[in-house]
Amino acid sequence: MKIAVMGANSSVGLNLLAHVAASEDLDVMAGVRSKRAADLVPASPRITSRLISYDDVDDLTASLEGVSCVVHLAGILIERRPATYANSNVATAAAVAEAARRAGVGHVVLVSVIGASPDSPNRYFRSKAEAERVVAESGVSSTVLRTPILLGPGTAGAASIVRVVGLGHAKLLGGGRYTMRPLDVDDLSRAILGVCRRQPGGTAVHELVGPESLTFRELLARAASVAGKDMRFGVTPIWMAKLGAGIASFMQGGGMSPTVIDVITADEVVEKNADWELDITLTSLSDTLQKILT
Repeated sequence: MKIAVMGANSSVGLNLLAHVAASEDLDVMAGVRSKRAADLVPASPRITSRLISYDDVDDLTASLEGVSCVVHLAGILIERRPATYANSNVATAAAVAEAARRAGVGHVVLVSVIGASPDSPNRYFRSKAEAERVVAESGVSSTVLRTPILLGPGTAGAASIVRVVGLGHAKLLGGGRYTMRPLDVDDLSRAILGVCRRQPGGTAVHELVGPESLTFRELLARAASVAGKDMRFGVTPIWMAKLGAGIASFMQGGGMSPTVIDVITADEVVEKNADWELDITLTSLSDTLQKILT
């Protein structure tokens, strides 16, 4: 089976490609936007990289010829000119969905985020919900996987934890009392490839989170314990951080913004974890922390 991965140079994309390289039944077209990004794609006879443009649906369609399932990972949390939520989160998803329809692709997998909602007051969460909508209405069967903070080698979340634990101290937004459900990136890759292999009909939205719920402060304390470090915590009021981010992002035309801070400090809460439906045995948080800290 041949699949396509759009945004293949992302941390999730690179992890997914490693899983494909170790498989015996999958080949992948790794879609990237630059030669520099293509250089990050691991060398494997099962992986072929291709430069793509989300502005050229005809070229995207050609790149998907012979593909059974396309996985769309591209998107941003932090806006920087000219990359906006509208063109980076929504327009890319719409282009990939339309190209998949034209190319006769059997299924689209969209990786989204816990909290995505058309009714959210947060622009990022609304943009992710809009991306989900355009994929669901594309005419191609689809699966949306809403995810929390992802942990594993190479992920932004893991890099942040390793950096803070290394420092031994941190001033946490709101004291770090927001709830998290960290998911091991290997578990996400297994879930994605399982969907690609099954290609269920219709459209479905799944919320896939890790096995433990804890605050960010508790997560850092657990990580420090694994690393054998002591941690000291301070508090940065969220209103103060948002004020500073608002001024800086306005002056710079992007970057850390109040919108991003609201995303970072949002509670990751789900009614039903989809691990059973997706046939995934979740990696324990302790094992995940061991992977990134030892």
